Amino acid sequence: MSILASVFKTIVSLGATALLPVIIFILGLIFRMKIGAAIKSGLTVGIGFMGLTLVVNLLTESLKPAVDYYSKLGTGYTITDIGWPAVGAAAWVAPFAGLAILIGIIVNIIAVRLGWTRTMNVDIWNYIHFIIPGSLVYVLFHSFWIGLLVSVGMSVIALFLGDIVAGKWQSYYGLDGTTTTTIQQTAWVMPFAWVINRVIDVIPGLNKVDFSLETVNKRLGVFGDSSVIGTVVGVLLAVLTRQDLAHAISMAIGIASVMVLMPKMVSVLMEGISPVGKAARKTMSKQMGKETNLNIGMDIALGLGDPTTETATVVTIPIVIICALFLPGIKLFPVGILMCIIYFSVSAAMVTNGNLFRTILICVLFCVLSLYLEGYVAPGATQMLKSGGVKVAGLSTDVTLAEPWNVLICWIKSIL
Repeated sequence: MSILASVFKTIVSLGATALLPVIIFILGLIFRMKIGAAIKSGLTVGIGFMGLTLVVNLLTESLKPAVDYYSKLGTGYTITDIGWPAVGAAAWVAPFAGLAILIGIIVNIIAVRLGWTRTMNVDIWNYIHFIIPGSLVYVLFHSFWIGLLVSVGMSVIALFLGDIVAGKWQSYYGLDGTTTTTIQQTAWVMPFAWVINRVIDVIPGLNKVDFSLETVNKRLGVFGDSSVIGTVVGVLLAVLTRQDLAHAISMAIGIASVMVLMPKMVSVLMEGISPVGKAARKTMSKQMGKETNLNIGMDIALGLGDPTTETATVVTIPIVIICALFLPGIKLFPVGILMCIIYFSVSAAMVTNGNLFRTILICVLFCVLSLYLEGYVAPGATQMLKSGGVKVAGLSTDVTLAEPWNVLICWIKSIL
């Protein structure tokens, strides 16, 4: 079993940019594409995802001076927001990790062939979201089989959630033939965003605020262009965080570049996925004797081409930091969570149809709630991290462990 886990850990550790081309190529062959076309699709998807990763890293680097400025203001925190990479590494130590992925893939194939789901999940590197709760169960309750069941069950639930969100996902982002299977988003961020969005709908005055980048663009002309907005946001952040001229220019150009390049990288990625999606629908329709709309399950990052997500991210980050500094009862300074805000904004923007005001409000409220939940699960999270060989000093946690199912696992442990 440890050999199987090691094999899958090695494969997944290659990362999306290395793994995606291979997966897309294999899918292309399975769905009877010509070898040359399958190779081209695989490489194009890999190139697109590599570009997407570079642009996200550029955004992180551009925002770093502002984050560093605010982080120096935070003192008195007793818990470390360690970030998802460390949590993922700890989760892989679970003896069933590799087996959970293998079973999940087999179940997915069977479910598609039987017509139970229209989602073919190729987002293998995000299986970590399924393995983390299983690993938490394994560490806290010392049960191999329950941990495995939780992990596989999460992977199956992700398929049906992928079916549910596919229509809205495709209509808002224009990503035909795809859906997202990142369960943190589909089972947690999106439902949260939907609830807050509905609450806003019934609040007089607030429900009339419809502030979108499209509206800004129409009213302001060139000053509503995404590159100009990115520049202005960068300059404002630099002024608020008292940056020197060099850092201010770097932040402004960096954020503006992200606003322009992100949609182009998503376009390249979709150029590779679309032929595979068409081949998949054609092949499955022939085999099942009826029209079948098969969707390729992808990382939430596929939705990063929408300008609202980047704008919401750079505005949300300083607000969340200020909330952590002044709200009572928050025991950790947001570090790891800041790297995830851009992905939360993808879900929020989709739910609000690009309403920038609502997207920012939802992201801020979600992050604040997550900070409190991170504090609650910290004892169990720390136990899992230490069991997984991650060296931590004191209590540590991460936003991936603040998901409702992980909170439930920790609560059940606390009452037994």
